[in-house]
Amino acid sequence: MEITKPKLNYSICDEKSGGIPVIVVAAGSSVRMGGIDKQFANVAGIPVIARTLLCFERSDDISKIILVTKEQSVKDIQLIAEKYMISKLSDIVAGGDTRQKSVICGLERLEKNEDKVLISDGARLFITKRIISDCVAAIKEHDGCVTAIKVTDTVKKVENGIVTDTVDRTPLYLAQTPQGITVSLYNKVIEDNENSDFTDDVSVLELGGYDVVLVAGDSKNIKITTPDDIALAEIYAKEF
Repeated sequence: MEITKPKLNYSICDEKSGGIPVIVVAAGSSVRMGGIDKQFANVAGIPVIARTLLCFERSDDISKIILVTKEQSVKDIQLIAEKYMISKLSDIVAGGDTRQKSVICGLERLEKNEDKVLISDGARLFITKRIISDCVAAIKEHDGCVTAIKVTDTVKKVENGIVTDTVDRTPLYLAQTPQGITVSLYNKVIEDNENSDFTDDVSVLELGGYDVVLVAGDSKNIKITTPDDIALAEIYAKEF
């Protein structure tokens, strides 16, 4: 996969002491959005991807941003980054046809000494500074970390349309992003499992038996997936 690195019309900021990079993955097909490219959808007048990038731009715990997107979206993303002065954006990368391949495209843009990195969804636009800070602190001490919230609804197990059991929800959590990985360990598991296709970043580390810890998420840390999510995001934007 060819990697595109357009020149931006402003200087990239110096890496902040103690900060780590984040890879923002926005290369999905938006098939459940009814023909709308969700990263360019407006929420309270600001594109979704701009809001996501601003979350990391404003965090002192982030040293730089690597954005993975569809090849045809690179120029539009560049214009948005310039308009909203995303100074930490170091690379805009053409992604692959799966999330795992897109993440790998982003990892290829890291420096050799950057072994700890956060990975986040391009359509998850309400990531707080607290979540980012907690994730950075966690990944510095562990092999991996995942932002998540507890399951609060009753969970049923169903087979062929018939309820067979009520599942104990006590140990169950819903995964969000950011997620943090140790790059060298992630790459090792990927190399040992070439035919696997991971849709969740830390599940790679879980397969390898590595240490993955929980970071408390937020119910408002939603991911835009359907048009209904845009309406909900409009409400949350008033408070964010």
